[in-house]
Amino acid sequence: MPGKGKRKGRGKSREKKQKKPEVDIFSPAAMLNLYYIAHNVADCLHLRGFRWPGAAKSKKGKNKT
Repeated sequence: MPGKGKRKGRGKSREKKQKKPEVDIFSPAAMLNLYYIAHNVADCLHLRGFRWPGAAKSKKGKNKT
């Protein structure tokens, strides 16, 4: 039966996580990207992860009726 039996561990490969490199959000490439995707300053800050305190969380897949 496929569901029965012992599972083999993966060893130490999952213990060590790779660190993500720190990204400069003010680099010329990032600014050019932001120029095309943001509509105003508040939108820019929202897209970069600086949300307003007390702001409602956006919902994915809103129904348009």
